[in-house]
Amino acid sequence: MAVALNMVAMKVAVLRNSMNSQKAGLIVGGVVLGLVFAGGTIALAFVGDLDGGTVAGWHTGDLLATAYAVWMLGWIFGPVFAGGGDETLRPEYFTLVGLRPRRLATGLLTASFVGPAPAVSLVALVALMIFGVRLGSAAPVVALPAMLLTLVIFVLLSRVAIAVLGLALRSRIGAIVAGLSNGVILAALGQGWVFFVAFQQAGGIPPTASAVLRYLPSGWGLVAVEAAAEGQWPRAAAALAAMGVLIVVLLAVWAVLLTRRASAARPSVRGRRPMRAASAQGAVVAKELRTWTRDLVRTHQLTFALAYAVFFTASPLFMGVDIMLPYTGAIFILMAAAMSSNLYGTDGTVLWLTLMTPRGADVRGRQWAWLLTVGPVGLALTIAGALITGGPWPVPLALTAALLGGGAGIVPLISVYALVPSIDPHRRGGNPLRSAEDDGSLTGLAYAVLALGGLTGVPAGLVASSYGWPGVVVGLVTGALCVWGFGALAESRLRSHGPELLQTMRTGKRPQSQSGRWKKFDDLPKRDQIIATIGWSLGAIPLFPQGIVAGVMKANGSTEKSWFLALHVPDPYGWPVVVFMVLLGIAMYGGALWVSYKPRPSQAGAEPVAKAA
Repeated sequence: MAVALNMVAMKVAVLRNSMNSQKAGLIVGGVVLGLVFAGGTIALAFVGDLDGGTVAGWHTGDLLATAYAVWMLGWIFGPVFAGGGDETLRPEYFTLVGLRPRRLATGLLTASFVGPAPAVSLVALVALMIFGVRLGSAAPVVALPAMLLTLVIFVLLSRVAIAVLGLALRSRIGAIVAGLSNGVILAALGQGWVFFVAFQQAGGIPPTASAVLRYLPSGWGLVAVEAAAEGQWPRAAAALAAMGVLIVVLLAVWAVLLTRRASAARPSVRGRRPMRAASAQGAVVAKELRTWTRDLVRTHQLTFALAYAVFFTASPLFMGVDIMLPYTGAIFILMAAAMSSNLYGTDGTVLWLTLMTPRGADVRGRQWAWLLTVGPVGLALTIAGALITGGPWPVPLALTAALLGGGAGIVPLISVYALVPSIDPHRRGGNPLRSAEDDGSLTGLAYAVLALGGLTGVPAGLVASSYGWPGVVVGLVTGALCVWGFGALAESRLRSHGPELLQTMRTGKRPQSQSGRWKKFDDLPKRDQIIATIGWSLGAIPLFPQGIVAGVMKANGSTEKSWFLALHVPDPYGWPVVVFMVLLGIAMYGGALWVSYKPRPSQAGAEPVAKAA
């Protein structure tokens, strides 16, 4: 107990002393979004009547079982997209302390409950208590321990999943399997409305699916509450006991995995063909292509992007709708760009070697390598999807061409302008997904690439949806311009700020700008920090799902309205809503960009004073 309490105190101290305005803004945004989902989960507990427990064909218990299954999957697979999860206290820190694995695991587990994520999940689990109160009898007495045990299971499943994934990423097959499973699960979470509509068309969740949801660990607490309400006390006690046993087993498994994590991975001794290149740019291309095939983290990222794109666009097939299949390649390209957004940061301190590369050969070489790695797969997915559905052809091909060029241009550009200091590849710990010290910045960088990359496809998509094949030409032109223009900006930035980038990589701190124009987020006024946080975190909602995606669906005559506002509005007001949403998203990103980089009044007044002096 003393070890656990000490670890809790350590985590509180680390969080208190490492908190800055940017991290606080990300946490606040995440908490607000989490509370929205928690509120939705609690609302499900009030659905239906107490006799039948159904509403519009839906059983209240089934809805809660589905919601808690989604929460469990979020805990398990969320860290994949969030940089490896919360590891404020890493197991490697305690290697020399000599703690037994079970004791170390217990201490780390106790410290894991310090943070916003467990608190938000506990709020969502309040729905279990409300449901028990509505059922009456002694169900609320069982609901309280069921809530707490479910929360412990969520946290432990997350810890075990991260440990297993860390071991999987030590082999190529493991990295591919982990990328496939993670991509499929996260795509399923993103397309949850598809399954909702499919079940609604079927008149509710089928009995088989209902039983499966209760067999999952996330549904055991619900089983205990329902059994107590029916007076089946042996069944309720068995469900709670099973939760306790699962916690003990997961804790033991995590303790074993922690010992495996401390061991070093064996380096590959397989022979490699020598790299030959006739120019500096060719050498960079060869080096990057080999990195894409040898770095297991990059293998996992590409596999994840592929699995996510395929399953995301194939999910509507459950409703008999195949309209999204031709856009599989475009989504894959966007996800691949987001996953590789910190391209220069992942090099670590070897960035000094990059600075010795003649002129702009390094940027252009990386662009060619990225295109050769992502382009063929994205184009093949687009053609395959269009062939399966019989079209449309112009819009998917136009988006593929534009997004491919946009990704090749934005990835190196944003990685030199907003480089996130990362751990050197040879010093990665037992959690390879945690490649950067500040995972909040890394996640924000990925979302920024998704937003900016999506914007590069807007002109081609609009022209293709209105005029057909000329949009493909527009996509090729805009893609080529993005590669050339953004690449030139990245070259210029790398030449002029190369030493500063290396200093940032070595120390983890950005040097103070001499001009005073480019300010850190912490230096912004509080009002501008709020505007920037809201713009960067929420701008994608009106821009992409409510704007671009709704516009594409409306142009293709989709009859599925889902949650897209423009599809619910009667004609002829649908298109104005699409345009408004796109402009709103652009305005939110533009406002965040402006308040982040606009000259400050104090700076403008300082120049005359300096000249007078």
